[in-house]
Parts: sequence; structure tokens; C-alpha cells
Amino acid sequence: MEKIVVIENKKIGDERGYFFEFFSYKTLEKFGIKDRFVQGNQSKSQKGVLRGLHFQEKHAQGKLIRVLNGRILDVAVDLRRGSNEFGKIFKIELSEKNGKSIYIPKGFAHGFLSLEDDSIIEYLCSDFYYSEYDSGILWNDKDLNIDWEIEKNGIENLIISEKDKKQQTLKEFIESGVVIE
Repeated sequence: MEKIVVIENKKIGDERGYFFEFFSYKTLEKFGIKDRFVQGNQSKSQKGVLRGLHFQEKHAQGKLIRVLNGRILDVAVDLRRGSNEFGKIFKIELSEKNGKSIYIPKGFAHGFLSLEDDSIIEYLCSDFYYSEYDSGILWNDKDLNIDWEIEKNGIENLIISEKDKKQQTLKEFIESGVVIE
């Protein structure tokens, strides 16, 4: 089974600014990533915006994520039935400054918390978005007990969509029998 991969992008910089390659199929192949990315998305969020935890029940998406501006706490939860890491949480801070990218394979719920105003996130997806298969896990599910590091980052007000406030719990996902494909 594929795993989450953190990619350290090398920046080459001087007084003019910097250059770095954020996507190379050859680099991804070295990590065993064979996804062909077919869609690119970008979002902008103010400090305290929490998006997620999202996935598609069918047409699951592998994602390659990076931050163009600002800083986020990126979170993924393994929902692959039969995985030794089912229900395990992965967290990482991504920022323009650290230049890291993360690859999240198919079968994970994904979300993030914006830690700065005007955080711009870009992600490439291995399949298209289909609203009819859109689903998610509740961001504050008691069984997952995700530490979103809200106080640590001085966030006073969380901004969460109505849709994300009503997502299912991990227990409800397990009971549903849905297999992400």
C-alpha cells in the first residue's frame, strides 16, 4: 500500500528571489508514486479556516499538496480498509517558507487548518472531482481526537463550513461499510 510522502523541495535562491521544481514525475517515481495528475486546485483561506476532512467514496483522489503563500497544518486520516494504519492520523505543517510538498495517496480523508491570513494552497489530484461521491469525516471526531494545535497557533475563532460541521464520524464511516475506490 502506498504511504504518505513528504517531499523536501530544494530552493535555489539569490538576491532576485528563488526557483524550485515542485513537481517532477521522475521524483515521484523514486518514491513509488505512479499517479497521473489530472486536475489542479487552489484555495485561499484566512487564519482559522478549517477545511475537511474530505474524500470521495468513488474516484478516490491521490493528492500532491503545497502552500504558495502562508502556512497550514495539513492533516490526513487513513481510511483504507485492511490497512495496518487504518484510522491513523498524519499531520505536518506546510508553508511557503519551508517549501515542503506532501503526497497523500487514494483512500485518505484530507483537511487543513490555515495558520495565517491569505494562505494559498495548491494541490494536484489524480482523479476529477465528482460532487455525487463527495464525503468526509467530522473534523473534531472524538474517536480520532485530532490535535489541530488551535491554541498553540493563536487561533481565536475557527471558521468551518456548515457541510464540514455535519460530516460523519469515523465510527459511522466504519459502520457504513463504504470502501473508498
